[in-house]
Amino acid sequence: MLECVVNISEGRRPEVVAAIAATAGRDLLDVHRDPDHHRSVLTVLGEAAPRAIARAAVATLDLRDHDGVHPRIGVLDVVPFVPLDDATMAEAIAARDRFGAWAAAELALPCFLYGPERSLPELRRDAFRTLVPDVGPSRPHPTAGAAAVGARPLLVAYNLWLADADLASARALARAIRQPAVRALGLQVGPRVQLSMNLVAPDEVGPADVYDWTQARTAVAGAELVGLLPLAVLVRIDRERWAALDLGEERTIEARRAAAGRG
Repeated sequence: MLECVVNISEGRRPEVVAAIAATAGRDLLDVHRDPDHHRSVLTVLGEAAPRAIARAAVATLDLRDHDGVHPRIGVLDVVPFVPLDDATMAEAIAARDRFGAWAAAELALPCFLYGPERSLPELRRDAFRTLVPDVGPSRPHPTAGAAAVGARPLLVAYNLWLADADLASARALARAIRQPAVRALGLQVGPRVQLSMNLVAPDEVGPADVYDWTQARTAVAGAELVGLLPLAVLVRIDRERWAALDLGEERTIEARRAAAGRG
């Protein structure tokens, strides 16, 4: 079984996000919509659902009208395939490559691939600068931009709201917390600042770890889980802390798969 965590560049029109998400049908596990990031994260299963979402996003959204605090290269911004259960990384890479070839042929969408070849931060930095698309047109789609299509292990997307810090302090914290297991950005989100993180080895450094590290350096006003997390990561954390960390068993991949009859 493969999971795909599709990031689309739309977070302010709930009806539009809902319509795009609905194209995934029973393969949809979760929708996380963020109007400040102007971004939604759609967690789905398999290979058909990401293609349905891609068609709808490219047909509906226009990058020329987009603004938001999160970096992006397209309306179908990030499409990572993730192995679950007994699936292998080789299978995720094969699904990534099939999706990229399909999106280039069917949607005329330039696709940059990430995974073993390069990281997503490297792709964002170099796309259309020193890096040309791996498949598809050499120029951005006029309304949809481009897509970053990847294969990666499970990660946890996690945000912390900082009570007293300014943007400069948030960026300094992001630089300090970055390590092989943690990717981080300091962002201005409306009147508040946020430490936005991808915990790329959550069995090693999980939500409680980054919360405690940050709380030791500045006041934390709140936490936000983006999408879902593996049950194995959740059970490492004291249950009494789950609410404060914005976690819960119903927010796990396993629980959503069971609810969808895809366990």
